[in-house]
Amino acid sequence: MNFQVTLYRDEDGVWIVECPSIPGCVSQGDSREDAIVNIREAIQGCLQTRSERGMPLTIETTHVEVQA
Repeated sequence: MNFQVTLYRDEDGVWIVECPSIPGCVSQGDSREDAIVNIREAIQGCLQTRSERGMPLTIETTHVEVQA
């Protein structure tokens, strides 16, 4: 399965990565590469946990741009 993730740096310079289609699936890393490796592991763990609990594996998400 392929998932879209959101990757950004926090105020301390740590890379934060989230998988919006799996609620609560968040990880981090000192570099972009570390963060991506870590979110792969987090996605696998989240999917396994959601499956074991009989929860939907993912939720529907939509990306839209908003002008401010």
